[in-house]
Amino acid sequence: MNLSSKLRKYLVMGSQNCKKDPLVILEEAIDGGITAFQYREKGPGSRSGKEKLDLGRKLREKCKENDILFFINDDLDLVEPLEADGIHIGQDDEDAEKVRALFPKKIIGLSVSNTEEVTNSFIDSVDYLGAGPIFSTNTKKDAKPIVGTAWITTLRKAYPDLPIVGIGGITTMNASEVIRAGADGVAVISDITHSKNISRTVKNL
Repeated sequence: MNLSSKLRKYLVMGSQNCKKDPLVILEEAIDGGITAFQYREKGPGSRSGKEKLDLGRKLREKCKENDILFFINDDLDLVEPLEADGIHIGQDDEDAEKVRALFPKKIIGLSVSNTEEVTNSFIDSVDYLGAGPIFSTNTKKDAKPIVGTAWITTLRKAYPDLPIVGIGGITTMNASEVIRAGADGVAVISDITHSKNISRTVKNL
């Protein structure tokens, strides 16, 4: 399976996004058909230190058992202890060229929300792009301005062979718009973690 298809249904989650045991949520999401998972233990209510590492190990093991790609969100100290498959970085994190030098064999994803960010980024150093926020989102209080699906189409024209994942406010109601615009996959947080039927929600994305 190529990287594009492995990014099709991409769950992003930390304990701060969960109303029940994160491990249970991950198991239900795997049953529904997620293809990638990003451990993003960040923001108000998130764990730190040993608690953060211990939860990461449990989530990592569950992904390994089910052949699900496991990413770390810009927390480079966790990459090796958790044997992550890859790292996702934003514009305010370490730049992609340095991350590539540190982890030459890992999959690296980079969030971009406008042309200026693309111009100033080391696109040649990354394996996929996170495009967004596509729609309004309450998950990130410091979210950038909404870019809409047109941004995905713009990126797809500029980078026809680079996998693109839509990020921000994506739900079962609008995921198809994101794919039609040219994305290979959708990254979802709250529509999965807060769902009453997680498996069905993932199937419908």
